[in-house]
Amino acid sequence: MTKDKDDSKKSGQKKLSDHECDGCKINSNKQNPYNELISLGKSVVQDINKGKNPKIEMSVRGLSNVFYDKEAKTLALGDKTAQRFFFNVAHTKKFLQTIEVASICKNLLDSMKHASLRDVFYMAKRTIPNTKINIVDDQKETDKAIEDLEIITDFSRECLHVNANKMGSVAGKVIVEDSGDTIDWSKLGSGGWSIPSNVEEIKFKKVEAKYVVYMEKAAVWERLHEDRFWNKQNCIIMSSQGQTTRGIRRLLQRLSVEHKLPIYILTDGDPWGWYIYSVIKYGSISLAHMAGEMAIPTVRFLGITCDDIVNYDLKRHFIKLTEQDISRMKQMQAYEWFVKNKDWQRQFKMMKEFNAKVEIQALSSKGISFISEKYLPEKIRKQDFLD
Repeated sequence: MTKDKDDSKKSGQKKLSDHECDGCKINSNKQNPYNELISLGKSVVQDINKGKNPKIEMSVRGLSNVFYDKEAKTLALGDKTAQRFFFNVAHTKKFLQTIEVASICKNLLDSMKHASLRDVFYMAKRTIPNTKINIVDDQKETDKAIEDLEIITDFSRECLHVNANKMGSVAGKVIVEDSGDTIDWSKLGSGGWSIPSNVEEIKFKKVEAKYVVYMEKAAVWERLHEDRFWNKQNCIIMSSQGQTTRGIRRLLQRLSVEHKLPIYILTDGDPWGWYIYSVIKYGSISLAHMAGEMAIPTVRFLGITCDDIVNYDLKRHFIKLTEQDISRMKQMQAYEWFVKNKDWQRQFKMMKEFNAKVEIQALSSKGISFISEKYLPEKIRKQDFLD
């Protein structure tokens, strides 16, 4: 990669066509993903016609170009840009991969069809003519090319018709319209509604809820769903399996912004669960360019906290911290948004003193439905949150 250049030039607004995308645009000045892809192709052709070394210019996605926006209270991408040249041995393959994936996305938009991340990998995996070299050898390469296109076009991958796997469930008194179908989140059996990767086109027809509880573990969601927690407490329950997907983060943000619902995060009492909260609230370094569509500054942490460990007598369920846990906690403790937060610094200190963590399921030791009948109602009633 060439040396970063502090060039913050903004490209002008493009003409509209039949490929408008209002829900998933990153830059409000950009209104058409199709035209942005065409513009990328034309810029490369113009370089060739002028006898120049074809190049692609984009914002730098690394840590050096990410900062904490104190006003917005989210991570954001800075103004540093870098150029990728075709006639540069260090750049050539990534240049080709970006152009190839851009072509695939254009064809998807043309045909009005969507592809998975895995589909895109196989569509791009072919040998360069007259060589034994593949354009891509691993899905990580096409995934990175798609992220580059998000930066270049100012549109999310969902707007470019590329979706990820479904990895979440939701239940509550909500009725939505999805691709012409009316779906009632309260009447979908034990599995709930499977949250799609792309939630931009979903229309909310009815939302009857006081708040949303998001949990990292599907097993906890299943307990709350079986106990009809969402019905008894008039709320929405949502989960994934581990780190939150983009579709879930976007759905949470839409419920927060469009319907003014408080969002509460329920995770294990460990550095990784707390990190999930941080990502949902402030955004992540790798997706700093998507903070406007993903981050939820008003989100609050419900548990498990170190105070819960004391108050609910969970010390006997301690799991010793690993070196990776300690390393992650030290990193988080130094994050700008946590440094001056006395409540969170106190949590970090307590966990360090415990030298241990606790899983959410430890609450089951007090009764299979303790979490739904006592723990959550009690904490929410007392507004026992971390911000």
